[in-house]
Amino acid sequence: MLLFKESDVRRLLPMKQCINVLGSAFLAYGRGEAQNQPRRRLVLPTGSVLHQLAGACGNYFGIKYYSTNPRHGYHFLFTLFDAPTGQPLAIFEANYLGQIRTGAASGLATSLMAPPGVTSLAIIGSGFQAESQLAAMLAVRKLTSVRVWSRSEANRKRFADEMSLLHGLPVEAARSAHEAVDGADIIVTATWAAEPVLEPEWVKETAHINAMGSNNPKRREIPADLIERAGLLVADSLEQCRVEAGDLVLALNEAGWSRVVELKDIVGRGEIHGAGRRTIFKSVGLGLEDVAAAAFVYEAARQQGFDVTAPLLA
Repeated sequence: MLLFKESDVRRLLPMKQCINVLGSAFLAYGRGEAQNQPRRRLVLPTGSVLHQLAGACGNYFGIKYYSTNPRHGYHFLFTLFDAPTGQPLAIFEANYLGQIRTGAASGLATSLMAPPGVTSLAIIGSGFQAESQLAAMLAVRKLTSVRVWSRSEANRKRFADEMSLLHGLPVEAARSAHEAVDGADIIVTATWAAEPVLEPEWVKETAHINAMGSNNPKRREIPADLIERAGLLVADSLEQCRVEAGDLVLALNEAGWSRVVELKDIVGRGEIHGAGRRTIFKSVGLGLEDVAAAAFVYEAARQQGFDVTAPLLA
């Protein structure tokens, strides 16, 4: 059984490839050939929480499990199994695995939902998830303008400087969220916010929004007005979003949920837009995505000559 370090995942799973991998996984999901098990949480009196989400796709299944503590941070692991035999194949350090597959899910949705000629991006948030969201947007659209805003001036300036250097594209640190999103074709929200970080009047009528920061039913980044007036509203998993997507839970009544389309149902149909109205993709992160991404890394390692029968090393 192999142990994949974070550095292995970074080396073996480029963003464009991850987007393609998730496209195939969601196609299989739509055909009933893949499974996703929504996240479960075990909450301890100490404030620590154990999170678990699982999935199956093709010849593989697996589970991601991670611990969080408000004072001591988080730790991510993923175990990959062989579907025909149930044999454990590999354990992954899974922080970057989760980061890149989250970005790739937004990239996949954007490739389907944002018009092909769009050129400007706004990112609200400047943490590690924002980095992979930017990489994913650059993988699917030819951007010429990127603006970022977050509450910390130092953090947003650091993000702008580092991402400009990394991608060879000017990234501007905006002075406000309003300034960042004004006129933007694509908007990404990647924050820990409990209350909306956007106002409807800031967002142009044809913008596409990727809302991926919240998987808590009591927290939201997007106001109800934006959700209600979206021309197309897509979720990575309707079942999971009904439990933990505060952006949708706090905005939709039962009739409103009938408007939500699942990503698996638009993959393979080609581009699908909101008829000149705003489009929104809400993601909470799926075990299916982790399995698909981890399976690709495992297969790539085998092709490059990794000894997949080697014992697990600490």
